[in-house]
Amino acid sequence: MAQPVRETRLEIYPLRPRVLEAAEVARITPRMVRVVFTGSDLEGFRTDNHTDHVKLWFPNEETGEHVLPRVENDRPVNFRDPGAVVRDYTVRAYDAEAGRLVIDFVAHDHGPAGRWAMRARPGDRLGVLGPRGTEHLPSGFGHYLIAADETALPAAARWLEELPRDARVHAFLEVAGPEEEQEIDLPEHASLTWLHRGDREPGTTDLLLRAVEALELPEGDVFAWAAGEAGVLKPIRRLFKERGLVKNQSFEVDGYWRRGTVNLDHHQEDGDD
Repeated sequence: MAQPVRETRLEIYPLRPRVLEAAEVARITPRMVRVVFTGSDLEGFRTDNHTDHVKLWFPNEETGEHVLPRVENDRPVNFRDPGAVVRDYTVRAYDAEAGRLVIDFVAHDHGPAGRWAMRARPGDRLGVLGPRGTEHLPSGFGHYLIAADETALPAAARWLEELPRDARVHAFLEVAGPEEEQEIDLPEHASLTWLHRGDREPGTTDLLLRAVEALELPEGDVFAWAAGEAGVLKPIRRLFKERGLVKNQSFEVDGYWRRGTVNLDHHQEDGDD
């Protein structure tokens, strides 16, 4: 399959620490909490692509201490402070004119971020650092393939909503069950399939792999993006390569988390086999 010659391009932004306040908190599904952040610190905030992410600085649950980000000479200086509680989150949406930053959280009691989301109320504050930059992915393809679990669902949903309205897309999104399906503003020619994991633990299924395997890629130029649990993505990456797709030109695979690891930084490419 002939592929257009396009390359992923990384753009770095100036790093600025922010303190933002939760203005709205809503359970959009039983396991997903959407928080809208506002505040004067949003001035100058920039996000250009669906993979952009920020580091959120949470209060320490045990001590109550809330270490907030500090930057000197465009570098964070207290990232490894013993009291810092920092996690990566995708920018679900940003409205510069209205001054609203939207972050979706998977609500669970396995870590401080998920527990914070379950208890969040308007007026709660978080430190925000980033995005450090953006990854301009190749664009202008005839077809797109998107495969993601719920940790990458905010990025996948944002991309689906920001793609041209005439884009042709096949998307596969893994969630626990039908109650976790969300409303997404899809392009006219998009096909979205929700994959239900049921009682199985996240990161333990091959649902995404089997869905991608069963899809016959259309003729013409295709860009594929898969994101989620790093181990689950390994055979999907192999499959992309076997089908003639080229890393950084016609496919990207992003490990958003790894089973047994507390906080795998977004956009870590899981190593080749």
